[in-house]
Parts: sequence; C-alpha cells; structure tokens
Amino acid sequence: MSISEPTVRSQVRRIALPAVLSVVTIVGALGASGGQPERRDADWFMIALILVSTVSLYWLRQRPVPVLWATTVATLIYMLMQYAYGPVIFAFVIAVFYTIRIGFRLTGWVALAGLYGGHVLGRLILGINEDGVYQILLVGTFFVVLGFIAELFRGQRERIAAANKTRREAELRRAGEERLRIAQELHDVVAHHISLINVQASTALHLVDRQPEQAGPALSAIKDASKEALVELRSIVGILRQTDESAPRQPVAGLERLDHLITRTSRAGLEVHTIVHGDPRPLPTGLDRAAFRIIQESLTNVVRHAQATAATVRIQYGEDSLVLQVDDDGSSLTGAPREGNGIIGMRERATALGGTLTTTRTPAGGLRILAQLPLVPLGSGEADVGGG
Repeated sequence: MSISEPTVRSQVRRIALPAVLSVVTIVGALGASGGQPERRDADWFMIALILVSTVSLYWLRQRPVPVLWATTVATLIYMLMQYAYGPVIFAFVIAVFYTIRIGFRLTGWVALAGLYGGHVLGRLILGINEDGVYQILLVGTFFVVLGFIAELFRGQRERIAAANKTRREAELRRAGEERLRIAQELHDVVAHHISLINVQASTALHLVDRQPEQAGPALSAIKDASKEALVELRSIVGILRQTDESAPRQPVAGLERLDHLITRTSRAGLEVHTIVHGDPRPLPTGLDRAAFRIIQESLTNVVRHAQATAATVRIQYGEDSLVLQVDDDGSSLTGAPREGNGIIGMRERATALGGTLTTTRTPAGGLRILAQLPLVPLGSGEADVGGG
C-alpha cells in the first residue's frame, strides 16, 4: 500500500491540472462567446483547439518542449480564428513558464516570440484590423513580463539546486573523512594489539618446552592484549552502527592512558622510557586522541620492525603546540626510513589537526618520529577534530 500511494497521488496531480483547466477554459470560452457577438461563434473546432492546448499539459513534465509547441500552435490558431477572448491563454502561460523555469530558456522565449509574432503577422496577412496598436503592444508587454517572471523563478530554482549540491558534497566529504578516521582507528588498534600478541606468542612458543613455568606471563599478556583489542574494536564497530549503547567499557583513547600503553608494550620485551617537558594539562578530545594514537603506532612500528630493545617517548607541552618524539635504538641504518600505512596514517592525523609529522634517523641509526600538533582552546570549533 505504501508503495502504490505515491504513484496514485502523482497520477491524480498529473490528471487534475489538465482536467480542471480544460473545464475552466471551455466554460470560460463559451461564456465569453455569448458576450462578444463580434467574434466568431463557438463551435466544435474551438473546443478541439482548447482540448489540444490543455490536455497536452498532462505530459508537461515528461516532454516540456513538445507540449509547449502544441499549446503555442493551438493558441495561435485560436486567436487567428477570432474566437472569443478568454482563458485559452492559460495553458500557454503555464507551459512557457514551466519550460523556462526548468532551463529551456531559448525554447521558451522563442515560443513567446513565435506566438506574438505569429499573431501580429497573421492579422496582417488575414486583414484583421479590429484591434488597435495599443492592444497589440499590451499583449507584447504581457509576454515579456511573463518571460522575465519565469526567468526569476528559474534563477531561484538553480540557486536552490546549487545549494543542495553543495550540501550533498559537504555531507559526502564529511562521510569520507569519517570513514578515513575510523579506518585509521581500526588500523592502529589492530596493528598494535596483533603485534603485541605476535611477540608474546613467539615468546610463549620458545619457552613452553624449555621453561614452561615462564610461559605463563606471555600467555597472560596475550589474553590481556586480545581482550583489550576486542573491547576497542567493539567500541569502533558501535560507532559504525550508530548504536545507542552506554559508554565503552574502557576510557576513550588519550594521553591519560599512556602509562597503561607503556606497561603493555614493555611486557612485549621493549623497554620504554617516558620523558615529559612542560606542565601536562587537559587537551581537546581530538588532539588528545591523535597524540595517543601517534605514540601507540610509533611503538607498534618499533615492536614490529625496528629490532629494538628500548624506545624513548618525549612529550613537550608548549604554549601553542604539543610536541611528540619517539626514538628507538634499532639496528644502525642509513637513508630515509620507509613509510608504510602506519606512518602515513600518523601523518594524516597530524595534518588533520594542522600539525606536521616527520620521520628521520637518530644519530645511532634508529627511527625518530617527530610530531608537532598545534594546541587549540577547549570548546573551540577545532577541538574535536579526529574525535569519535
């Protein structure tokens, strides 16, 4: 029922205009004929011309140009046949107005000029001189005003369409940015926890036969890492589903969880030192999350790729920026570091906040990740960039 109702209503609307206008025009023309004895009497041909002009409006939305020409020709013949003046012009007015409004500007103006010019030339050819110059100019003025009014509505329609297009593009852009942010979150969560699980699993396999009593801590670390990964993934999936569930079972990722991150990473065999400069203070949600994820992904890269035993995390709270630096003591290497998805994702996080992220080599050959993130006041429009 819900599917057919709009179709029925649209059909009724399509039929209503030509049907009502046909009745009104025919009745008006018959009435006008009785009051204008100098004009041609009403006959079946007059009725046929009216019906051609009005009934064709049924196809106006689907075929505006043919309908416009049908009403133009029918109206011109009606006028040259000297039938009584009346509402016969209504169908033409509707057709030309709609045609110009939807963008067929040239066709609409040509139809206006064609009807007016055809009327004037036809009168001269047929020797019809009963109307003065004043009446002819008045009809021409009416047609020009009609065209300009249609142009005004066309301009308004185009402005609304442009505004709607801009709004849709903005919505698509925001949706794309949100998908990118969620993809970054998924990458950071999965890569970090899977890396820790992989390291601990390797340790457990190494110890299970030789020193089974020492395999327990590695297995416990695997359990904790997998549990935490599931919780974070559930939180992200909840965002995707737009659920109305209560708050996540753990705090939103931020620098207040840095100690937990350091402890968890250290259990994977990487010794991590933290150095803080300046006065730690609350940060905007998006900045706080991005800072935590950059440090998390940096440590993940160390665990997965650096063959390092230690890493140093430096955090500097400045007046207008937050500086993050992560160094590792990996194997002595030269040349520019390779940049995979992790570093690309970190740089995108920094750039989204108006900051920068660079990767270089430490003097010992390890990897150094340096991020500079501008601080914005809490409650400002930029405070939640990257949040979720």
